[in-house]
Amino acid sequence: MSRSVPIRAAIAASVLLATGTLAGCAGGGDGGAGGAVGFDGVQSATIQIESEGTFANPDDGQTSEEAGLGSGFFISADGLALTNNHVVAGAGTTKVHVGGGDEEYSAEILGSSECLDLAVIKVDGSSFPFLGWQKGDITTGEEVYAAGFPLGDPDFTLTKGIVSKNDTSGQTAWASIDHIIEHDAKIRPGNSGGPLVNASGQVVGVNYASVAELDSNFAIHRDEAQKVIDKLEAGEDVLSLGVNAQALPLDDDGNPVGVWVSSVTAGSPADKAGILPGDVLLRMAGTTLATEASLEQYCDVIKTQGVDATIDVDVYRPSEDALYRGQFNGKELEAVTVPGIGAPTGSGSDDREYVTVNDDSGVLSVEVPADWTDVDGAAFEGIGGHQFIDVRASTNLQQFSESWGTSGVTVSAAEMADDLTPQAIFDSYAGLTAQCTPTGADAYSDGVYEGQYQYFSQCGGQSDYVIVVAYPEDQSFVLVVTVAIASDADLPAIEHVMGSFAATF
Repeated sequence: MSRSVPIRAAIAASVLLATGTLAGCAGGGDGGAGGAVGFDGVQSATIQIESEGTFANPDDGQTSEEAGLGSGFFISADGLALTNNHVVAGAGTTKVHVGGGDEEYSAEILGSSECLDLAVIKVDGSSFPFLGWQKGDITTGEEVYAAGFPLGDPDFTLTKGIVSKNDTSGQTAWASIDHIIEHDAKIRPGNSGGPLVNASGQVVGVNYASVAELDSNFAIHRDEAQKVIDKLEAGEDVLSLGVNAQALPLDDDGNPVGVWVSSVTAGSPADKAGILPGDVLLRMAGTTLATEASLEQYCDVIKTQGVDATIDVDVYRPSEDALYRGQFNGKELEAVTVPGIGAPTGSGSDDREYVTVNDDSGVLSVEVPADWTDVDGAAFEGIGGHQFIDVRASTNLQQFSESWGTSGVTVSAAEMADDLTPQAIFDSYAGLTAQCTPTGADAYSDGVYEGQYQYFSQCGGQSDYVIVVAYPEDQSFVLVVTVAIASDADLPAIEHVMGSFAATF
């Protein structure tokens, strides 16, 4: 295919800088009580985490075995510890050093949350010192301390500051959190997952991000973490599909690129769908992802649909320069075969800008070249008197409808009826295609919709024309997609349209 996705080394530049793992609380312990250590014991309860696994690097797209370092802290004496998901996601092995000591412990990942950037691990051993949660309000101006092991240093570090904002929202490239704490106790890469504690050593939040140039530091709010601790301890993943996800920066024109998959958890919905490290998630449930270079849309879809729901997903695979379409908890990914062109091969390039257009009801969507600014989303009465919702776009819709000299696209849909068969719909275009040379006809499948297509060339002596008639698995409605291409320069638009049309009935 011709679509290209820029993978930049500046993936984290000018975005919040990931700092490490997550701070936790003693399961069921109350700050400072029930055996939890006080301020003097914070170091003894803070751990350094080394995670090794195979990760795809968004800087260059290469996949390799790597080791990453972050922080965390014990929340119970039997070795339960809290950290950031991005510290341990996709790890093949996880090792822990306690309180800056030399002894190495093995650890198991019990449960994680991609969107909240939290994970609970179980460290082999017993009788560990642990931290409890602060009780009562967290107030602006409150004195706090950030504990952890920044920059991979095995020596424990503690920095002091105050709470700047006691409750705000946090959207980053790797998380989407409703409640976070902003503070000025300096944290750096490697602090991620470490605890933010008060003067009594009680956990206020879990450090996870910073903006160095603004001297701003962020921790996941105590209340946000406490809501999911029990589920994570019990081995349940929360707001997670098994993707070690990172939103890519916007392109040079300010358009979203997608969500980079650094690694995939074995046996997860993402793994079962066929998603691989190095893939880029473009859309889920018809929603364009990473529009602000954050995980907000990705997480909003998961929150709305649920982790067990069947969720349509469009994927770009840079290693093959190919578009794939499939479903979480449904159909496995399949390469999007572009009618008349064949499977995506990566020959050629398409550096034009694309935008999403919708019908008037908001049910249909499709991405079209940005210069196709003449758009109509009105419904119409079609074959057999059936009511079709519809969106169409071109540089000039009148010329598109009246001649073969202008490129454009239409996407239409109607409730399923016995007379809306592929052949009946193709026959309804017979007067139009009589001016064309038939080039090919075959079954159509893109991993979500299945049906048939017909491809024509030399329409009016100059244009290519494709008609796709497709149905979802439950056959509840029919989709009709037509694309006319009047110039070679617009040929890549066929691939882009076929890789982006969607209906959300």
